[in-house]
Amino acid sequence: MPKEETVSTIAPLRNVTRFCELLDRVMKRSYGLPGMACFYGPSGFSKTTSAIWARNKHRAYHVQVKSAWSRKKLCTALCTELGIEPAVTIADMVDDIGKELALSRRPLIVDEADYLVSKSMIELIRDIYESSLATVILIGEEQLPQKLKKFERIHGRMLDWVQAEAASITDAKHLARLYCRGIEIGDDLIEALLLASAGSARRICVNLDRVREAAETADKRKIGRADFAGEFFTGQPPMRRAA
Repeated sequence: MPKEETVSTIAPLRNVTRFCELLDRVMKRSYGLPGMACFYGPSGFSKTTSAIWARNKHRAYHVQVKSAWSRKKLCTALCTELGIEPAVTIADMVDDIGKELALSRRPLIVDEADYLVSKSMIELIRDIYESSLATVILIGEEQLPQKLKKFERIHGRMLDWVQAEAASITDAKHLARLYCRGIEIGDDLIEALLLASAGSARRICVNLDRVREAAETADKRKIGRADFAGEFFTGQPPMRRAA
């Protein structure tokens, strides 16, 4: 891959690689093995970014569940993503979605799957899986595997569980090339920024933007820890001021 393409994408990030490997493994599973899997981890760990990358690479269907969705809205959104006309009833939509997945042989990625559990909609995904035997990947927060234990018919159809990991120093350096183009950031500043971000790729990007702004304000093409006088964004709310 050309250097320019590598720098301009998020492909090398650790969790993008982990998610793509998971999707490949489930898609290439041996006959008779279950076709569902779970990718889980804290907010900000590039789970959705990983899903979007994998969607483009594998032509996967991708739906991000919203907290306000009902069973019918979930099925309607899936029909829209699959390019089929929503039927009148939920049962008919589930059948149509299953048929389309079976015919297309394309994987389905369901993001924010925690909402499916909390609103008792997870069985709809099992119905769709059973009628298609397609690859289905659920993405959610840290406790999603424990939540799914309550649903044995879902839990028992999992081929694998993969946890998103905290961003590494390599991830931080790659994101620095994306968000701070033309600026050389010292290793000491990258390490301090990574520590303050607690491994969250989202916070790393926020802090890199602060570093970029500080470097441009000071007209610097190279910046280290000693040159950065700003505060890192940690995600913690500000302390209440004393009266």
